[in-house]
Amino acid sequence: MVTKQKEETAILVALRSSQLSEEKMNEHLSELSFLALTLGIRSLLRITQRLDAPHHATFVGKGKLMEIKDKLSESKADMVIFDDDLSPSQLRNIEEILDVKIYDRSLLILDIFLYRAKTAQAKSQVELARYQYLLPRLTRMWTHLERQRGGIGTVGGAGEKEIETDKRVIRNQISNLKKKLDKIEKQSATRRKSRGNAVRVALVGYTNAGKSTLMNLFSKADVKAEHRLFATVDSTVRKVVIEQIPFLLSDTVGFIRKLPHHLIESFKSTLAEVMEADILLHVVDFSHPAFEDHIKVVNETLAQIGAREKPIILVFNKIDKLELINGTKPTDLKRLMSDNWMNEADETVFISAVTKFNLDKLRKIIHTRVKKRHDVIFPNYLKNDIN
Repeated sequence: MVTKQKEETAILVALRSSQLSEEKMNEHLSELSFLALTLGIRSLLRITQRLDAPHHATFVGKGKLMEIKDKLSESKADMVIFDDDLSPSQLRNIEEILDVKIYDRSLLILDIFLYRAKTAQAKSQVELARYQYLLPRLTRMWTHLERQRGGIGTVGGAGEKEIETDKRVIRNQISNLKKKLDKIEKQSATRRKSRGNAVRVALVGYTNAGKSTLMNLFSKADVKAEHRLFATVDSTVRKVVIEQIPFLLSDTVGFIRKLPHHLIESFKSTLAEVMEADILLHVVDFSHPAFEDHIKVVNETLAQIGAREKPIILVFNKIDKLELINGTKPTDLKRLMSDNWMNEADETVFISAVTKFNLDKLRKIIHTRVKKRHDVIFPNYLKNDIN
C-alpha cells in the first residue's frame, strides 16, 4: 500500500442504468473501493443514482449533487470518486459545487500505475498517459499534480495565468516523454529480437487473478505478488524449462474494467510481450463473483491490442477459496462452468496456485503446447544441448 502521512477518505459515486442490476452495481463499487484503498484512500460511503446516461453538466443530477455535498459535510470526507470518467466541463462544474478534490475512475487507475511503476519505461508510459489525461482537465482547484510536481507550476489554487503556464509545461513534458519512450522502445525491440526464435508464453488476466504467483512458481522469479490491484505494472520475462523444453515466460500488467484508453496506448510497447507471445495463459480468479465479466474484459482488451486470436490456455485459479465458499469439490468444477466459457480457450484447467492443486496438470498442458511450437521452430533441436 502507498504510505501516506495522513489517511484520506472518500465518498464513492456511481450511476446505475436500467441494464445494470443492483448486484452488479455493488460489485463495481466494491472494485472502486479496492482501487481507492490501493492508493491509500478509505471509502466512507457509497452514493448511487438510477440514470441511463450521465447528466451533461454535472454527471449526476443537480439534486443528487447537493445530496453528495451534504454527505461531504456530514462525513468530513476529503474527496469524491466517480466510477466513470468525467468530461472537463463536468469536472469543473462538480468542483465548483462540492469544493473538494475530485477523482474519476481513469485518474484513480493512472495514479495507482504511477506508484506501482518501477522501470524507466513503465514510469514514462504512465506519466505520458497521465499528462495526456490531465491536460484538458486542469482547473483552478486542481491538486492531483502535487503527487508528481517535479517543478510543474503552482497548481493548487492556481488562477487562469498559472493554469496556462501549467498547460504549457505539460505539453513540453508530453513531447519529451514521447521522445524518451521512442528511444526505450527501440532498445526493448532489440532485446526482444536478441531472444531469437524462443517459444514465448505470456501470462494475462484481470488484475489480482494470481499471475505473479504463478510466475514465481514456474520460474522461481522474485516477482511481487500480493493481494492488491496492479501489484505488477512492469513486465517480467524469465526462462523456464519443463521436461527439457525451454521457453520464455512473461508476467504482464493486469487488465481491468474501463481501463483508460491513454494507458493502453502508452503501454503498447510493454504489452508487446503479449502481442508477440506464441501462447497465452489467461489466468482467472474463479472465486470472484464477477469472474465471467473479468474474462470478457480481458478478451476485449486482447482484441484491442491485436492478440485475441492467439492460442489460449484458460487457467481458473483460486479454487481453494471457492471450496471454502460453497464446499465445491474439484471434480465438480466443470459442472459450474457454462459451455460458452469452456469454448473460449483451446484448453482449460482448474488450479490453486496457493495449495498447488493441479499444478502438475497445468505444467503438462504447457509442456505439450510449448513442445508442439518448439518442434516447429527447432525441428533439429537436441535435448542435450540445453544451456
